[in-house]
Amino acid sequence: MNHFADRLTEKIKSTQNPTVMGLDPMLDYIPESLLQRAKAQTKDSITAIGEALFLFNQALIDATFDLIPAVKPQVAYYEQYGVAGLSALQRTVSYAQEKGMLVIVDAKRNDIGSTAEAYARAILGQSVVGTDENGHPIFKSFMGGDCITLNGYLGLDGIKPFLNECSKNGQGCYILVRTSNPSAGDLQDLILEDGRTVYEAMACKVAEWGDTFIGQSGYSSVGAVVGATWPKQAESLRKIMPHALILVPGYGAQGATADDAVASFGSDGQGAIVNASRSLMLAWKKHQMPIEEFAKAARVEAIAMRDDLQAALLRAGKKIV
Repeated sequence: MNHFADRLTEKIKSTQNPTVMGLDPMLDYIPESLLQRAKAQTKDSITAIGEALFLFNQALIDATFDLIPAVKPQVAYYEQYGVAGLSALQRTVSYAQEKGMLVIVDAKRNDIGSTAEAYARAILGQSVVGTDENGHPIFKSFMGGDCITLNGYLGLDGIKPFLNECSKNGQGCYILVRTSNPSAGDLQDLILEDGRTVYEAMACKVAEWGDTFIGQSGYSSVGAVVGATWPKQAESLRKIMPHALILVPGYGAQGATADDAVASFGSDGQGAIVNASRSLMLAWKKHQMPIEEFAKAARVEAIAMRDDLQAALLRAGKKIV
């Protein structure tokens, strides 16, 4: 199956869990014992940072890969640590995929022309990494994600290069429509001359751009980001984008409930996946467990989140099938 929306929908069905785990590590999230292990396995302090980030992510993946269908590493959390962080990101993407998880690279890229093409190649496609003995270019995927998050506010010029890359290998993208942050309405709620809000106009574009990417599941690999913090808007956006996969941030640490989150789901209980980052990575605090048991705590919280979302879907009459 070489279609992102179909693959994700099938993974959600098989796990009965519409959850994606955000992997946004900070060094102060990592237990001292793991930091010391990273230092012992590497030659210098810079390399040790990347090793520690990867070991932290690896433990979280090992604890949840049979429960959670996808992970979502946020690129900025790795870029802040330079080359070591980017190395950890590459290893995390590969490891999650080896464990059968889909990887949504949260990059929120946006640009036009050749710059957008370069971004697309770096995260979804293949880039030139050198030449062979005959001077021919060697191509390799820098990141190799299954999906990428995008900012669509430059219009089609900034999206098409990513769509072109997605069409080659059955990958997907999530485009910002109604974000979860408190000031989202400063621009996204502005009223246009035709009476629509800016976010409604963006939703129409996402539906249009994704029309040719609809798979057997009935959902498109061109999806939307719609925050759980705006459940009423989410209900109206689902009607505008009936075939879009929706990535739902805002659950847990940002204050949205499971009932808020399921507003983005289709009537079939499909078509959306809910993100949790800190609430899983730092679950040991909530469950009053030692920090060394962060991965075990993440599994406990992942089960609780799954059950919470399943119950909310039942209350909304949208049981996962």
